[in-house]
Amino acid sequence: MATVRTFQVTFDCAEPERVARFWCTVLGYVMPDGVDCVAQDPTGEGPRLYFQRVPEGKVVKNRVHLDVRVGTGLVGDERLAALWAEQARLEPLGAVYLYTQYADGEEESCITMQDVEGNEFCID
Repeated sequence: MATVRTFQVTFDCAEPERVARFWCTVLGYVMPDGVDCVAQDPTGEGPRLYFQRVPEGKVVKNRVHLDVRVGTGLVGDERLAALWAEQARLEPLGAVYLYTQYADGEEESCITMQDVEGNEFCID
């Protein structure tokens, strides 16, 4: 049987503290005392997030992104209402709406947004 490994998700960014605060608010994570560039799930279940300063800016679409799961188990108008409510919560934090992918019979609806430094993520 395979061993389960712990992992962290690392974000390259220009302003690590700002991006860390954004994601802490989005996910309900906390920043440990004295550590400005780390976000942790207070329950210990989710992965640690690390935000590292890099000199270059973002130039292309992310190859990996986070899905903020608020519509799990919901379909149709009920799912869209949950997604739109989360979009409305995140925009005042600095998130930017990009587009909505509507259900097509195979995949359910989701919303693609960007965080405060332009990293794409989905509300799913």
